[in-house]
Amino acid sequence: MATGIKLPEEDVRGKASASSGAFKLKGLRWWIIGLVCLATVINYIDRLAMAMMWPDIAQDLNMTKNDYALILNVFMIAYAIGQSVSGKMFDKIGTRLGFVVSITVWGIATMLHAVARGVTSFAGFRIMLGMGEAGNWPGAAKNNAEWFPVKERALAQGIFNSGAALGSVIAPPLIAIVWATYGWEKTFLFLGGLGLIWVIPWLIINKGIPAKHPWITKAEKEFIQGDQEEKKEEKPGLSMKAILSHKASWSVLMSRFFIEPIWWLFVGWMPLYLSDTYGFNVKEIGYFAWVPYVGAALGSLSGGYFSGKLMQGGASVDQARKRTIFIGGIIMFVGLLATIFLADSALKFVLIVAMVLYGFQFVISNIQTIPSDLFTGKSVGSLAGLGGTVGVFSVIIMNFLVPVISSYSYVPIFVMIAAFVPLGVGSIYLFAKEIKSIN
Repeated sequence: MATGIKLPEEDVRGKASASSGAFKLKGLRWWIIGLVCLATVINYIDRLAMAMMWPDIAQDLNMTKNDYALILNVFMIAYAIGQSVSGKMFDKIGTRLGFVVSITVWGIATMLHAVARGVTSFAGFRIMLGMGEAGNWPGAAKNNAEWFPVKERALAQGIFNSGAALGSVIAPPLIAIVWATYGWEKTFLFLGGLGLIWVIPWLIINKGIPAKHPWITKAEKEFIQGDQEEKKEEKPGLSMKAILSHKASWSVLMSRFFIEPIWWLFVGWMPLYLSDTYGFNVKEIGYFAWVPYVGAALGSLSGGYFSGKLMQGGASVDQARKRTIFIGGIIMFVGLLATIFLADSALKFVLIVAMVLYGFQFVISNIQTIPSDLFTGKSVGSLAGLGGTVGVFSVIIMNFLVPVISSYSYVPIFVMIAAFVPLGVGSIYLFAKEIKSIN
């Protein structure tokens, strides 16, 4: 993968040390982030399954849009709590075992949806799903802090975040095909099994942090650690009180509070919007719902690449992050206004949403990297997890409003989240006067 960053010659060729006959894997960090990206693809396929199949589930079980909102918010509450709990878990047991725990829990939870028969059972399994899936984000932030130097971290975060977009691209047609063939119960069983299979290559390839991994070349290890202070990793993590005593930490919390609902509105409600507005069934939703996530995938990669190129050109971490976030914010804001004034057909709507989600991922890859810009070691997962929790509580508020407001019009909802964009971007500038290492 071309990163625009010149690697040491030995790393490029992936040769083992002449003095060691041990097996060495070329570009090991890219294999690691590739597996994290794949886990995120599976995460979003599992997450979107209920929304995609809801018209069929609701008909079979005589459930309503209000039931859906309740189940969705139960998931979000569990997801919010799970972000903070998982952040601490990853800091305690490490990324290798942390991902195994998270994906096993959410894979089993997805399979259990096959036996749900009402609000209570769906809600229970969504709680389990939310607690498991939550670990993916603080785990990825910590993983990237371990495996990538500062200049590559936003790109690594972009690759990881592109998994959410790719999963959302793959999910609609995949779910529609499996649903049409086997029905919604067996679809949940099939999708849940994907995560359990993922655990096998993860345990084989990821044998620990770079300093202790037997397959990493000396050159790649030195490249990763080139601008890291390895001794910082050995320090105990800061308490949450100590983390929050730094004003810059609040830039992560407040920006995610305002920015997260933009993504989740379309993840959670776009299938229902297409059903309500255009009368689409599950198969027709599958034909359209994947389109916006192509834009999201491109935004994930280009946002990380753009900030990395700025740093290579001499920009500081602070300048690169803020400039990238500002540009992505403009793209989001313009796109959300276009959903109000220009989206007069299903095709136009999904194309405009692709622009919105491009801007979102352009921004969020850099916001999610800020914890590792500010802290090191055992504090990264804690701040990343708390940021996810704060963002999700904002989404929960939105989810309570959507069923009520959408019974009249979706326009006020789009106006509300458009207003969130300058608030989210402004939070970065207000609270983080300079994004730089604190400890």
